[in-house]
Amino acid sequence: MRRFIKSPFFFFGLVFFGLALFLTIFLLQKEALHFSFLKESVLAETHYLKSNSDLNFETPELNIINENSLIANSPLWIVSPKVLGTLGDFNEPAEISKEIIEYIVEKGDTIQSIAKKFNISVETLLWANDLSKNSKITAGQELIILPVSGVLYTVKKGDTLSEIAKNYKAKLNEIVAFNELENQDDIFQGDILIIPGGKMPPVSSQTPLIPIADSYFTYPCEGIISQGLHLFNAIDIANECGSLVIAPAGGTVLKVKSGWNMGAGNYLTILHLNGVITVYYHLSIIRVEPGQKVNSGEIIGFMGNTGRTTGCHLHFEVRNAQNFLSKYPVGTLLKWGAK
Repeated sequence: MRRFIKSPFFFFGLVFFGLALFLTIFLLQKEALHFSFLKESVLAETHYLKSNSDLNFETPELNIINENSLIANSPLWIVSPKVLGTLGDFNEPAEISKEIIEYIVEKGDTIQSIAKKFNISVETLLWANDLSKNSKITAGQELIILPVSGVLYTVKKGDTLSEIAKNYKAKLNEIVAFNELENQDDIFQGDILIIPGGKMPPVSSQTPLIPIADSYFTYPCEGIISQGLHLFNAIDIANECGSLVIAPAGGTVLKVKSGWNMGAGNYLTILHLNGVITVYYHLSIIRVEPGQKVNSGEIIGFMGNTGRTTGCHLHFEVRNAQNFLSKYPVGTLLKWGAK
C-alpha cells in the first residue's frame, strides 16, 4: 500500500481527478446560471409560463357524435399570442376569416365606404343584400358582409358544384377550398356557399318562399328567445347546455357536421316533406345521421356552445320559408305544450 502511494502514477491520477471534478462543477454552475437567466428573460418578455391575466386558458371540448364517437381533442394549454410567432419564427400571414357577419350601418356610412372598410367589392355588398347601385342605406340598417369579394349562393335541389362555378364564373377548386368541402359532391340542398370571385349572372331567379301553416312546426327546443331574426333567417334560443333539441316536424336528415365549421360548431340540417329546410347550430351532441328519417318530436341532439358562441343556445334557421319563431319577441319563453 505504501509503495503504491509513493508511486508517481498515484499522484498524477489524484491531480487529474481533482481537476476533472473542479471543471465539472464549474460547468454545471455556469449552465444553471444561464438557464436561470434565460427563464427569467422568457417570463419577462413573453409570459409563456408565468401566471398572467393576459393568458388564455383553453380547455378541450368534448365533441360527441351519435353517442359513440369522440372528436380528437388536446390537453390543457396556456397560450400567449406570441408563442407560435416567437418559437417558430413564422412569417406567414394570419388566416383569412371565412365567416359571414352582420354589420349595423352607422351615421355617415355609404355603400362604397362599407365595401372599402371590409375590403370587398361594391358589387359583392350589393348582391349579398339584394341592393342596387341606386339603393339608399340608413343608420341602424343591418347588412350582410362576406369575408371576400364574390357571391352568396343557396344550393337548390339538383345543383352540382361544377354548374354553380360555371354560372357564377368562378373556379371550382376555390369554391371547394373556401367552403371547406370534402370534395365537389359535398353539397346539399339548402347549403349556403360563398363563391369567391364569383359574378352574379344577368338573370338570377329568386326561390319563392314556401307557405307553411302555424301548426306545421313545433318548437325545436325549450328556452328563451335571446336574439331575433338574423343570419340566415335564424332565431336564437338560449337554455342550459345539454337541453333537448327535437325535430319540429317530420323529415330526412340531410347533413351532419362536427367541428368549428366557420363558427357554426356541430350542426345538422333536416329536409321536411314540404321542401322547407331547418338548420341547427352549436350542438354539443348529435343523435342522428345523414339520410335518417325523423318524426316530429324525435330527439336529434342536445344544445351546446360549439363554434362561435357567447353561451349555450340553439341557432335555429328556416330556409325556403318564413321562420315560424320570428313572430315572438326577444325574451319570450318557449315551452312545449304552450303556444
